Amino acid sequence: MGLFHIAQRQNPRLYKTKGSAGIKKCDALDVAKIPCATLKEAQAALLEYFHCTRNIPFMDAENMSKNSPDFLRKLLKRVPIVKDVGSSMRRFLRYHPINEFEPFFESLGLKPCEYSPFLHRDLMFLSDDSLLLENYRVLCHFGIERNKIGLIFKKAVQVFQLEFGVLPLKLQAYQELGLSESFMVKIIVCSPYVLIGYVDMKFVKVLEILRSMGLDYAWIKEHLSEQDSYNWNTILRVLNFFSATCCSSELVSLIIQHPGLLFESSGYAAFSLITFLLRLGLPIDQISSMFLQFPKIQVRQFVSNLNKCILFFHEIEMEVDEIRKIVRLYPLLLGSCRLYKANSLFKYLNVGKKRLCKYIQENPQELSKWGIGSRVEPLPNSGEHMESRRLKMKFFLDLGYRENPDMMKKAFKVFRGRGRELQERFDSIVNAGLDKAAVSEMVSVSPQILNQSKAVIQSKIDILVNELGYPLSYLVTFPSFLSYTTQRVRLRLAMYNLLKDNKKADPDLALSTIVACSDKTFLNQYVNHHPSGPLVWQDLKAKFSMDE
Repeated sequence: MGLFHIAQRQNPRLYKTKGSAGIKKCDALDVAKIPCATLKEAQAALLEYFHCTRNIPFMDAENMSKNSPDFLRKLLKRVPIVKDVGSSMRRFLRYHPINEFEPFFESLGLKPCEYSPFLHRDLMFLSDDSLLLENYRVLCHFGIERNKIGLIFKKAVQVFQLEFGVLPLKLQAYQELGLSESFMVKIIVCSPYVLIGYVDMKFVKVLEILRSMGLDYAWIKEHLSEQDSYNWNTILRVLNFFSATCCSSELVSLIIQHPGLLFESSGYAAFSLITFLLRLGLPIDQISSMFLQFPKIQVRQFVSNLNKCILFFHEIEMEVDEIRKIVRLYPLLLGSCRLYKANSLFKYLNVGKKRLCKYIQENPQELSKWGIGSRVEPLPNSGEHMESRRLKMKFFLDLGYRENPDMMKKAFKVFRGRGRELQERFDSIVNAGLDKAAVSEMVSVSPQILNQSKAVIQSKIDILVNELGYPLSYLVTFPSFLSYTTQRVRLRLAMYNLLKDNKKADPDLALSTIVACSDKTFLNQYVNHHPSGPLVWQDLKAKFSMDE
């Protein structure tokens, strides 16, 4: 029978007893208030049951009874206490066999949530899974502490499914390679997969390289964590990269100072960093040089910092080529910085995206001063703000605004963008073929049309004239056309044309009537006039949404 056929816990029938005269029957114990002496009585009764009744070897029975507190507390909740805990427990266990796999797994260091998936309704006694017990005892005999065997179970349950006699041969094979028992105990707890299949030659090769560098087994043991699991193939690939790019003395120094390059996430963090930098175009010698100057932080923290810097550059709308350039030139700087978030830096530095982007490109070393916890000073005034305000003021005067403080204050709130940008947007409409006076009138009626980029304005004019077939002069009568999204315009026109073709809409409606009304009005007055209108409308919305 296999490991996965373990009995599901039973719900034993509680029973009543008459008891002796003068003895009062109590309810189940409140386990949150169990005294130490009571727990010891319960443990002794459990030990007696495991060893004397169930014939479990004394050392295993003692470990299970003393190191399964969750199971014991749960059991005590079910035991009616008569006279004393010990005798009550013994009587209860006589008639209510327990699922022995629960205290067994807990005594190995596993939590109920970790071992519960392996409990099965078909088995409840340890002796029912002789293969599990055999491999468990081989590991104990080899010197692995019982409370660490649970780690092996979590990482590589296959170890406990090895056929009889296989596990001792695997352990012997590693010892014949000259690996001591104490060293292999550490390796098995950290990396039990070395026991699956044949001898793990990647693992053996890593040991050979590290030993050739003068690093002994004690150093390797010191830098392995029992809470981690190791992929020796990835570790070997990282080690081979550094062996090929560093001289022997540099390599030894690098590994001694930064063992995490090999052992953090099995070297995966370092490997992913190397791969990323190679794809970015950094030459191998530059990558090697970077690692020789690597900061005293975890590799995964370095990679996280680098990723966050790149995301920050995207947030401030830095060009992709500029991002690549900065990462190629300053990988160490970016990996060492734990930057504030973009919104925080906008506030602390008192800048917008464009200026911050330009400032970083000219002064990348300043990034080191903007790390979390640092006092960030505002950037010095560049004069750009005053120049922008002057150009804005001139633009408003050219539009016909009087030099009236209230009028100017209102204009500054309505129009968004720098003075130069507003002028460029205005000129783009004039350059499309309209009279300057006409455009000034358009802006006074619909000032929001200048609150979008020059490219967007030009795109909307192109759609109006070349796609929809309206004359450019139509903008003079309907300037707010430039305020609506292209998706809204195309969707409304497509629906209107279908309705018009089916004689369900006035064929002479103005574009402003079709586009400017609210969605609710458009649906009620036009779409719902056709039986299939709502369905067609939803289909068109989906189509244009995908196109966008």
